[in-house]
Amino acid sequence: MSHDHYVAIDRYLDDRFAPEDAVLQAAVARSAAAGLPAIQVSPGQGKLLYTLARMVGARRILEIGTLGGYSTIWLARALPADGRLISLEYSAQHADVARENLAAAGLADMVDVRVGAAAASLKALIAEQSPAFDLIFLDADKASYPEYLQLVLDLVRPGALIVADNITRGGRLLQEPPEPDSIGMRRFLDDLAAEPRLTSAAFQTVGLKGHDGMAIAVVTT
Repeated sequence: MSHDHYVAIDRYLDDRFAPEDAVLQAAVARSAAAGLPAIQVSPGQGKLLYTLARMVGARRILEIGTLGGYSTIWLARALPADGRLISLEYSAQHADVARENLAAAGLADMVDVRVGAAAASLKALIAEQSPAFDLIFLDADKASYPEYLQLVLDLVRPGALIVADNITRGGRLLQEPPEPDSIGMRRFLDDLAAEPRLTSAAFQTVGLKGHDGMAIAVVTT
């Protein structure tokens, strides 16, 4: 099948299971108007994140890589009224746009967007003895995924989920010679598979996001 056919199937499924409301559409438009790259999760992927958060009864979520807050909205909507989401974003501009989108979605009081290098922010959360998170969504710079994985393992409870996006975007996972993103992703997947505290699965996807993939792990101990 052609790429267009995969996209058509994605749209067919999204129309039924993940229709975008006005708030989500406005978040995409506001991000585009601000010049942010159009690399947010697809509607179907957003609904998957929402569903996973509901499945584990998430009350605390940690997102690494906010961009314009599109995935943040999906995740925050899965939280109970007293839930909390912390989203880490390197770019101050992206964080400002995300805060606008979250305010428009009525979620500003539930979400804390923190600006800075994610590794430093994660170490700060560990140092302040942050309460454990129920779901981690990793969607940031791929070369740093291995470091992020080791840090978030100190911030989760047994039964929590770790979800990693873009594990094989465009087939670059097997790129030769490998670029830093490929090297980081290979190491991340090796670490994920070998980590005794996790039970993990990884899969490829096609559709609106092209050729890509996700990994999902449950914290067992």
